Amino acid sequence: MKIFILFSIIVVPILMFFFQTRWNLLHKLFCLLSIIATMIFGYITAITIYDIIIDQTVFMTNVHAVFLNPIFLLAGAYIGLFITYHFIYLLFA
Repeated sequence: MKIFILFSIIVVPILMFFFQTRWNLLHKLFCLLSIIATMIFGYITAITIYDIIIDQTVFMTNVHAVFLNPIFLLAGAYIGLFITYHFIYLLFA
């Protein structure tokens, strides 16, 4: 699994870059998806912190419970891949 994660961190942004060179619309789609992912990521983070403050339960298990949310993890993963893709895009554009 660790090899797969490392492989996808390297290969997926490169594939995103090559696909957007063939279809210019994909760059706008990737940017739109990153905006949506950032909003979702921020919303889940804010709600989790709000719940912790309201409940006054600042324990490590409560703080790290956000990592069990699959939507949070997917949004964060896409943001990470998009940032790498965007650096590649800026390098070669």
